[in-house]
This record gives sequence, C-alpha cells and structure tokens, in this order.
Amino acid sequence: MQIEMSYWHLISNASLVVQIVMSLLVLASIMSWTFIFRKWKTLTNARNEADSFEKRFWSGGDLGAIYKQVQAKGKRTHGMENIFEAGFKEFARLRKQDNAGAMEVLHGAQRSMRVTQAREMDSLETHLSFLATVGSTSPYVGLFGTVWGIMNSFRALGNVEQATLSLVAPGIAEALIATAIGLFAAIPAVVAYNRFANQVERLDNRYDNFSDEFSTILQRYAYEGNA
Repeated sequence: MQIEMSYWHLISNASLVVQIVMSLLVLASIMSWTFIFRKWKTLTNARNEADSFEKRFWSGGDLGAIYKQVQAKGKRTHGMENIFEAGFKEFARLRKQDNAGAMEVLHGAQRSMRVTQAREMDSLETHLSFLATVGSTSPYVGLFGTVWGIMNSFRALGNVEQATLSLVAPGIAEALIATAIGLFAAIPAVVAYNRFANQVERLDNRYDNFSDEFSTILQRYAYEGNA
C-alpha cells in the first residue's frame, strides 16, 4: 500500500501537539520577518538622517539657524537631530538665567542630550529582543515537536504485530518537519539580530561622538558668553 508523503498531507495529519508547535513556529517566523523589514527600514533611515544632519552641521552654518530648521520639522525629527535640538534648547534656556555659570549651562545641555540619546537608542532597539528570543528558542520548540512526533510513532508500533518502515515513516517525517520549521524561523532571526545589533551599536557610537563634539562647541559659547 502506497502511503501519501506530501508535506501538506504530513502536516495536516500530524498530531495536535505537533500541529500547535508548527503553527507557533510559523507565526514566530512571520512576526520575525515583519520586524526584520521594519527594523531594516528604521536603521537605514537613521543612518541616512545622521549623514545628512552631520553634513549640514559641519558645513559652518549658524547653530541658531540649524536649530530653527530642526524645530520647523516638528515630530519628523529623529536621532541626531533630536539630540542636537535637546542640547541646544537646554543650552539656550540656561544661558538666559543670570545666576547660571558656564559649567552649569554646559552640564545641563549635556544631561539633556544624554536623556534624548537614551530615548533614541531605546527606540532603535525595539523588537531586537524578540528576534533574539526567536533565534534562540525556535530550534528547541521545533525539537520538542520532533520528539513528540517520534514518541507517538514508536507508541503506535506497540499496537501492531509486525513493525515496518511504512508504519513509522509518516510519524517521523512529520516530526522532522517541525525541526525544519524551527530552523527556518531561527536562522533569519539570529542573522538579523546580529546585524541589527551591530548597526545600533555603531549609531550609538556616532551619537556619542556627536554629543562630545557638540559639547565642545557649546563650551566655547558658554565661556564666551560669561567672559
């Protein structure tokens, strides 16, 4: 007797536990790819915006004019522009106070930039933990489905007098499909997580360098204003 061994037949006739495992893994894979494309777009935009702003910032233009341009964009600002806006705004506010010294003004601007940078990094790191979780757990979830399917196949052998390959092949095949789906979900998630984590770290370093360089400029303005 010929046994139907197509993938769809094996999946549709798998045990309930194995089908639940497969469904969870497919759902995790779909969500992972959704977050991968979103994160790729977000990080690409963040790099392009940082490149554009740094070019404008170091072109020698007036800081007040740059600040007004950034403010005019409203909520469309991201990343380095937000850090600059927060630092310059706090610097200008503290500088108007008669009792504020140069170091107090500078430290206030630096604190404001650090807080804004932390928020920007938190936004960039969104969903990275999900990709890491999928990448690390999916193979084990798939392995659980595999073990369960194989266990059911061997339990079925106890009810027959003569064991044949045709009796256990479907159960083992459906079990191995769970492992395959687990790897399909895990591998892209791991690759994407490692790549995105590296890009986020590089952006964080760029923001740190910009904050330090901008602080140097603000320090010069602070002492000139108090001279």
